[in-house]
Amino acid sequence: MQKSILKNINSPQELRLINQKDLPHLAHELRKFIINIVATKEGHLGASLGVVELTIAIHYVFNTPVDQLIWDVGHQAYGHKILTGRKDVFHTNRQLGGISGFPKRSESEFDTFGVGHSSTSISAALGMAIASKLKGEDKHHIAVIGDASIASGMAFEGLNHAGVTDANLLVILNDNAIGIDPSVGALKQYLTNVKKGTQKRNNIIEALNFDYSGPIDGHNLNKIISELERLKTIKGPKLLHIITTKGKGLKQAEADQVKYHAPGKFNAKTGDLEITSSKVLPPKYQDVFGYTLVELAKQNKKIVGITPAMPTGSSLKYMMDEIPERAFDVGIAEQHAVTLAAGMATQGLIPFCNIYSTFLQRAYDQIIHDVAIQNLPVIFCLDRSGLVGEDGATHHGVFDLSYLRCIPNLIIFAPRNEVELRNIMYTAQLGLDHPIAIRYPRGRGVMIDWKQSFSRIEIGKAVQLKKGNDLAVLSIGTMAKQVSEASFDLDISHYDMRFVKPLDENILHTIFKTHSKVITVEDNSVKGAFGSAILEFAAIHNYKNTIQVIGIPDRFIEHGSVKELHELTGLDGISLSKQIKALLRKSPLD
Repeated sequence: MQKSILKNINSPQELRLINQKDLPHLAHELRKFIINIVATKEGHLGASLGVVELTIAIHYVFNTPVDQLIWDVGHQAYGHKILTGRKDVFHTNRQLGGISGFPKRSESEFDTFGVGHSSTSISAALGMAIASKLKGEDKHHIAVIGDASIASGMAFEGLNHAGVTDANLLVILNDNAIGIDPSVGALKQYLTNVKKGTQKRNNIIEALNFDYSGPIDGHNLNKIISELERLKTIKGPKLLHIITTKGKGLKQAEADQVKYHAPGKFNAKTGDLEITSSKVLPPKYQDVFGYTLVELAKQNKKIVGITPAMPTGSSLKYMMDEIPERAFDVGIAEQHAVTLAAGMATQGLIPFCNIYSTFLQRAYDQIIHDVAIQNLPVIFCLDRSGLVGEDGATHHGVFDLSYLRCIPNLIIFAPRNEVELRNIMYTAQLGLDHPIAIRYPRGRGVMIDWKQSFSRIEIGKAVQLKKGNDLAVLSIGTMAKQVSEASFDLDISHYDMRFVKPLDENILHTIFKTHSKVITVEDNSVKGAFGSAILEFAAIHNYKNTIQVIGIPDRFIEHGSVKELHELTGLDGISLSKQIKALLRKSPLD
């Protein structure tokens, strides 16, 4: 049996001392190491398994970190982390206090750019390459980008600019025909034809003034190393097209690439997923959206569904399976998704545009200019709002209430449970005079019997959940559950405000006249969101009540389980109870 190579590698410098003929064995070890850790600790699996050979080859050929490497998107960088000094702490990946699941500049000098969202690598690497040229430095700049990511508008913007420069930039296109779900679009078809050798049109990469090479086998270490060595001698922008298999080395991950993108816990030896409990659980909010949309779409022929590359994650896949002609995966193109929805709305369709909260940030201009200014009734469904857990700061959806609340014409609603989500979707498709944003969290809801008859929700109407004296707690969305847990034995009033915009001013006047103290609770940044709206209301109407705003602190929250992060930010039931009791004890004169 060959002795371990990986055990003695703690840096790329040590990697470069290995005989090239021994690298395939290192690739085998690295795959096994990733599988064994992710099997028990969870995380992104398939993407990193697919680039093991590429990762080894890049660090073997290039002088990283002097030569600068950017991964796009970062969930394919596990092998990179292991080979760059983080092998011994890799078991802490995505855990509270552990290393990040994505490249992160503050974590390692080998992580030259933070990459939690996709399609940024070419622009960032080009910026670095231009900076190196201006400073008179002779170094290489490598961007590894997937075939799903390169189809994004920003990636094309980077390619377009790079093509008219002489920057020392190498773009490596990792083509495995899948992002999280299968890649879509004309570029995907083009790349498929290139792989088959049937592409008759001119090479679009060469048309952008890139030196194009490939496609080559992305699992042939000798071939990759040879090609990278050759490309080191070529100046200016160049693109290497490699073909890989996502999940390479684990049979089940190769066979079911969607499920094994981030499979949860599994058996490292067999690859089999852990058997889930047969206990009946409340549904995931994404599934409530998905099933409800199909139900509504069957009744209303004007409904269409749109998602930018997340049909499985958003559960729009249910509509794509049942009514495919009215459900659209537009690829990693959030800006396009929003304006596509706006165009559809001008023609009388009812678009449900489902985008993760953190990704909707990428289409902010389109929300304002293409939807809100024109007052088009687009229905935005913001999945993964609030703290999302182990993916960390790049993925938390904790800014949407803040960045949306300032936009005129936009209704903002947060359901406290599954029935409320169903009912607001039903209400929205009946016809609204304005666009609406509906935000809901990642994970499961609170109700087993959630599939109830539809009921219309009055826009801008809050509901009282509990009646008490002196102190009123105002919550938004699923934070109602934590507030109820925190206050079940306390003499307080509890209101689910439901709408951040428009606020229910009638009920707010009643609250401020009958309670001396008010607490607001939200899983959004405390800056500029729901609590700020209540403070503004009080100031405008000259109320002098004591008001305490509770939400996400004004800092980027790191990775950890949602439960841990709620405790860390004071949004769990125990922490809220302490804060409520403290204000109850406080006299108005304190």
